[in-house]
Amino acid sequence: MQILNREQLIDILYGCAILGTGGGGELSEGIDYIDEALALGKTFKLISADEVPAGKLVCTPYILGAISPLTDTEERAYANLPRTGKHSILAAYDRALEYMDKESIYGTICCELGGANTAVSFYLAAMFDGYIIDADPAGRAVPEITHSTYYLNNLPAAPIITANEFGECFICENVMDDLRAETVVRALAKISRNDIAAIDHILPIEQMKDAVIHGTISKALKLGRAMREANNSNENTINVVAEQGKGFVAFEGVVSEFEFKTLEGFTIGEVMLAGTGEFAGNSYKITVKNENMAAFLNGEVHVTIPDLICCLNTQAGTPITNPNYEIGMPVSVIILPAPVEFTTPKGLSIFGPNYAGVESDYRPAIKS
Repeated sequence: MQILNREQLIDILYGCAILGTGGGGELSEGIDYIDEALALGKTFKLISADEVPAGKLVCTPYILGAISPLTDTEERAYANLPRTGKHSILAAYDRALEYMDKESIYGTICCELGGANTAVSFYLAAMFDGYIIDADPAGRAVPEITHSTYYLNNLPAAPIITANEFGECFICENVMDDLRAETVVRALAKISRNDIAAIDHILPIEQMKDAVIHGTISKALKLGRAMREANNSNENTINVVAEQGKGFVAFEGVVSEFEFKTLEGFTIGEVMLAGTGEFAGNSYKITVKNENMAAFLNGEVHVTIPDLICCLNTQAGTPITNPNYEIGMPVSVIILPAPVEFTTPKGLSIFGPNYAGVESDYRPAIKS
């Protein structure tokens, strides 16, 4: 077991934001969750899945919704609804215990790696004095519940306990599979100001252990630490992050245009970069569905999911989350290798080029 201090926690969140490929929630929100729990004297305890005693229940908590802000018209639709002031993930947890007739759950496994969603899982574990499991079912951030090793291993998501900021709780029983779970929970998010807390896969560790990617929190910690140390020592942070992540720098440029919109509960958009330095005279387009889905060099397919298309602010040396771009912003694109679980035929069938709208076979990205 490892007790995580604030520096380590922030390193993890930065690492998760890099691995989140633009999605996974706002890093600033994640840091707020961590600081709130620390201010209350809570402890963040990281353990491996092998350290969880047999028979103990673990769960996967997360926030689901679009990552782009609501319009004024959309906000007005919720103006008369009361706000509870309580974190919706805590409400979902309390209701989950009631539903399961349990006094507590042993620990949490985050649903993905991202600046906010990983923090939500950490926060919940700290608040109920539980444990953070060093694993996740995605190895990155992903748009849908279906994009997980839970789905690849046919683990049941239900019961799914959800709650929103208005104090409303919804319990989803007998959900056939993760495909249906995505449809149901996404619909609940759309009527909950595009933001709903959920807890699913409440299962004994024996069922979970072989259905997750192990060591991903430790991986994020090393990546975030490498980024911080490079920034503090004025190294080339972009190269350091690429090397630490076993990837490569695919493009460097400035933002020439970008566009985002919310559609069916997702943030949809694209970012155009004009090349600088050794990439001068070239263009790079990144398409987005919450996360960065595909990249095109001079109009030709360059990289697609499940490979990680990670964008960092070249000057700041920090990850960029969608949709937080500005015209002229200096951007470096780092490509990191996909989790091997998603490079199988079944993995690619749910989270490969076709999902990104690219009609081609998956080709692992290599440095040109």
